[in-house]
Amino acid sequence: MKPSILILHASGVNRDAEAARACELAGAAPEIVHINQLRRGERKLTDYPMLLLPGGFSYGDALGAGVRLALDLQVYFHEQLHGFIDRGGLVLGICNGFQALVKAGVLPGIRRERPATGLQAIEEMALRSVTLTENASGRFECRWVHLSVNRQAKASFLRNIEELIFCPVAHGEGNFQVKDEETLAEMEREGLIAFRYVDAEGRPANGVYPLNPNGSVADIAGICNRRGNVVGLMPHPEDHIVTLQNPLGCTGRLGLAIFCAMVAAL
Repeated sequence: MKPSILILHASGVNRDAEAARACELAGAAPEIVHINQLRRGERKLTDYPMLLLPGGFSYGDALGAGVRLALDLQVYFHEQLHGFIDRGGLVLGICNGFQALVKAGVLPGIRRERPATGLQAIEEMALRSVTLTENASGRFECRWVHLSVNRQAKASFLRNIEELIFCPVAHGEGNFQVKDEETLAEMEREGLIAFRYVDAEGRPANGVYPLNPNGSVADIAGICNRRGNVVGLMPHPEDHIVTLQNPLGCTGRLGLAIFCAMVAAL
């Protein structure tokens, strides 16, 4: 049987259909599930081996990109979500989904001896060591970028991706920043950086616009947690899953590779 993937939908999310198609091409059986179905208990995370939070503008980004969805994850689904992750379930957050995971403190995660609950879980949202903020350009960025995959990242399934990824970004708040240099060094040391912006030859973007489209520190385009089963990235790999979508008419470097690698790990 094909592995099932829960694709979470909330008001304002608009990339769920594209994410579902990418999952199908990767050999999975995706199901788009509204967040209210989870709240009513009609679906449970334990029914699936993988959760995907797609892009869009959840709740219109009224409180900031991904913030309201992050509140939902912490208030209504904290125990269910963290239990899912602790049991080894895979999670992928794309663009707004990545923002929600970061704002909820799920990425890169907080070291603790026991899971946080209730008020402590909400307080941790204000104690994040990383964030995603407004693009350095001060405007919405919609352009194609190249990504290199860190094959030494804790997300071990990324080691199966050997070539660069070419796909678009479409965001106003994709600027990944860290609390301090110590945080960045720790992320480097522990293999929490999963994707970086590079040029077409795979050379570091070195913060140069538009290779690095948003000003992210150390050209970080995506990260993972310490266990390696939660991954988030700002670019949209679901928008380059067939060659026909390539604006340059070139072959290869499909974003589909990310979905194939994750599905193979299920």
